[in-house]
Amino acid sequence: MTRSYRFLIITLVVLLVPGCHFKREPKVTTAEVTEIGPNTALTGGEVTHDGYVDVIVKGVCYGTKKSPDIEGTRTTDGYGEGPFVSILEELTPNTLYYVRAYAINDEGVGYGSQITFTTTQYGVPVLTTANATGITQVSAVSGGNISSDGGLEVTERGVCWSTSRNPTTSNSRTTNGEGTGPFTSNITGLTGNTTYYVRAYAVNEEGTGYGQEVSFKTNPVLPSVNTAVPSATGTSTGSGGGTVTAEGGSPVTARGVCWSTSANPTISNSRTNDGGGPGSFASEISGLSPNTTYHVRAYATNSVGTAYGNDVTFTTDPLTVTDNDDNSYSVIRLGNQLWMGENLRTTTLNDDAAIANVTGGTAWSGSTTPAYCWYNNTAGNGITYGALYNWHAVNSGKLCPTGWHVPTDDEWYTLVTFLGGESPSGGKLKEEGTAHWQAPNTGATNESDFTALPGGWRRGDNGAFESLGVYGYWWTSSELTNPWYRRIWYNDDRTYRGYIEPDYGMSVRCIKN
Repeated sequence: MTRSYRFLIITLVVLLVPGCHFKREPKVTTAEVTEIGPNTALTGGEVTHDGYVDVIVKGVCYGTKKSPDIEGTRTTDGYGEGPFVSILEELTPNTLYYVRAYAINDEGVGYGSQITFTTTQYGVPVLTTANATGITQVSAVSGGNISSDGGLEVTERGVCWSTSRNPTTSNSRTTNGEGTGPFTSNITGLTGNTTYYVRAYAVNEEGTGYGQEVSFKTNPVLPSVNTAVPSATGTSTGSGGGTVTAEGGSPVTARGVCWSTSANPTISNSRTNDGGGPGSFASEISGLSPNTTYHVRAYATNSVGTAYGNDVTFTTDPLTVTDNDDNSYSVIRLGNQLWMGENLRTTTLNDDAAIANVTGGTAWSGSTTPAYCWYNNTAGNGITYGALYNWHAVNSGKLCPTGWHVPTDDEWYTLVTFLGGESPSGGKLKEEGTAHWQAPNTGATNESDFTALPGGWRRGDNGAFESLGVYGYWWTSSELTNPWYRRIWYNDDRTYRGYIEPDYGMSVRCIKN
């Protein structure tokens, strides 16, 4: 059998037997050269067939002579079939280059077609971006290294950054001198717990070159917390709270309020612990002293530390209040109101002006200036029931101790509503029993501790005293055609409302401003 005949038979076997192939070098194409500068360019290729043997390396060969091969300058850009990208570096400006893609398997080297390009005379600078270091809540350190000035002097360099990808010099940036080589940039004015993207940049007459993008995340920050306005709930208690508006990137593990008699309290002072996390919370403040002003701040703690809200003050309820005659009165809290626990019996206004003690009936009924009297002109009644005042004393605005006032009609309405309405508020206000109230003293429980007493009144038409033990009358500081007042009866559990001429004499209860 001749040699050519044997070759023909082998070829037929290869063609007819499935899976039987001749092994050969790969097939590869060369990509167009783009992004040409004075020192760099971008190209690549594609391995279209591996020659039935695995491609172990691929890339491009390039140089200033024709038909560059793998013995000269080349890139290595992966393995296997498919496309690839090659970056050509350290080129000479204004120079003609020849490029061929290549791929290698065990059978040999396959080359793509040869293409040419010429580097530009000048280009933008070539540089890299330094990784961020020294990261805090509001700053970081980066920089770069300019390996080529593009053939023109670098007139500005630095880094630019943004919370969006691929920042440019139109975003925030530093300026860190001129020329090539390494430089350092201090990045400031950042927000805690935020991801930033950074690129080094360098400028010459040809334009702006950028390094690769790097990213970093600023450190978590303290939480943000606001203090709710606190208020007294008694002589030794108060209520407050706050709102954690932001956790600062690290979970809030403790929150509450802290307080002290000095400004800007911290968690080293008295404090509550009202859970964790964001949002609003309420705090119950206790262990306080009467009639004392306290500073309160909300706080929130995360892994970074403890943040505080604004400093807000409140004053606990007093046990007593003293009028201008040095008479002392108990103080009671009813809802959000502080009332005297007894009827007023001062004989001077809070500016030290004397109030006229008018005893005669005719003089009383004709009085147009502040006046007071004791029921039946008996001082002992004043000790028990307080004084009776005409409305001119009330309308002076100076009858109650400083910081207190005669309640308005609306403030009386608030009290009556708090106690359940017209009925049974009268019963809840009245002293129990018949020591002072005439029987049957209907519905009297005094559960309010108001201890309302039936001090009667003095008529404005003739100055006569009436109704001691039967009715209690209290002025308000409001008027329509005539001043408004409240009345409680011995045989009813209601609180009545009415208005009458200003020269009548009635009891007064003061309320805290």
